[in-house]
Amino acid sequence: MITIGVVDTMFARYDMGGAALAELAECPGHGEAFQVLRRTVPGFKDLAVAAKNMIEVDGCSIVIACGMPGKADVDKVCAHEASQGIMQAQLLTSTPILEVFVHEDEADDPETLAMVFENRSRGHARNAYWMLFEPEQLVARAGQGIRQGYGHVGPLEGS
Repeated sequence: MITIGVVDTMFARYDMGGAALAELAECPGHGEAFQVLRRTVPGFKDLAVAAKNMIEVDGCSIVIACGMPGKADVDKVCAHEASQGIMQAQLLTSTPILEVFVHEDEADDPETLAMVFENRSRGHARNAYWMLFEPEQLVARAGQGIRQGYGHVGPLEGS
């Protein structure tokens, strides 16, 4: 059976892993064609090693890595470094790790920020499912300005 990994953090102000799991539970084949494994780490700088272990030790075919960088400049630098670690883990394992970061300063309004957390976590969970089971869904959406979190921006004229 295929395993999809979800790793999230205690630092995030929203249950990103829970949102990703809820989306995956709605996908065809959940429990039959694939299972989901969840891990939680303290903060986003811990995501790369956890994701790499989920691939190498637990046999995950793809991992969704969810985290929230804070508002401070140092948090943005740390997020960049964490992102580099996630990319390196992908290269070392030849396995996709979908980085799902929601920056705390993406919205001042708590309701809007919660919406971004929910939509981005669910959107990338669905992307992970499509990457494994329905890659044609991604191809059909290529070049359409589709994003996770806020609304889609749409394609440019002439494309």
